Amino acid sequence: MSFPRLSPALVKTILRRFDVVATLPTLSLLETLVNAYIRTVPWETVFRIVKRARTAETAVCPRWPEEFWTDNLERGGGGTCFESNYAFFSLLQALGYEGYLTINNMGDSIGCHTAIIILINGQKWLVDAGFPLYAPLPVSPYGTMHRTTQFMKYTVRPDGPDVYQIEQHPHPNRNAFTLIDRPVPDETYLAATTTDYGPDGLFLDRIVINKVVADQTWRFNTGEQPWQLLRFVNGMRTGFMLDGDAATAVAQHFAIDKSVVQAAFQALSL
Repeated sequence: MSFPRLSPALVKTILRRFDVVATLPTLSLLETLVNAYIRTVPWETVFRIVKRARTAETAVCPRWPEEFWTDNLERGGGGTCFESNYAFFSLLQALGYEGYLTINNMGDSIGCHTAIIILINGQKWLVDAGFPLYAPLPVSPYGTMHRTTQFMKYTVRPDGPDVYQIEQHPHPNRNAFTLIDRPVPDETYLAATTTDYGPDGLFLDRIVINKVVADQTWRFNTGEQPWQLLRFVNGMRTGFMLDGDAATAVAQHFAIDKSVVQAAFQALSL
């Protein structure tokens, strides 16, 4: 099973929201798209919590690219790695990029994280809208690669055939994830995305939102007490207590539809 590519009209609308003019599929455009994405599309669990709560059949829970992008354009939504990377890869394909999706590990958690490999002039670039990574990272089996961004310094370290350790600094968890650089068939990726809505699915039990807001990285997580909006600068975090109703404050800060955020709080009885 696979899904149609994004329509030209939808791609045009996404690029307008990103304030990006499409050119040839170059590294420069890829970097521009990643920068626009992290400021426009949150890593968040709200929409998947609400979709799961309102959908009886697990098989129809996943938010495939057209639904994902419509949620963002109309309600400020985003997603977690399986849906986010599939949607972003669909956009990149529509713009002429070549590459593939991967399913990767985080510590002892096997097959829990996805990422994209894009090929430009023979060089592999790791793109991850579902972490997110704040820039495309070069990948090479011949040695360790580095990339410094506005928010994070990254290292891509070979660790065996087709395996790389993705490291980040400054961050309390230096190892971000283990990249398994092997293309995943579409049907395998879609099946894993559906399984992630099942009983063992990740992030269905708490509201987590990460996004670059006003050029700073912010997080909200109901699993962290007391509830706060957390801002991160140079690896240091500052907490800001919520003003008034939590759902309203969170929705306003991250520019997400308040009714969807409220529905997620209600679904979790928070």
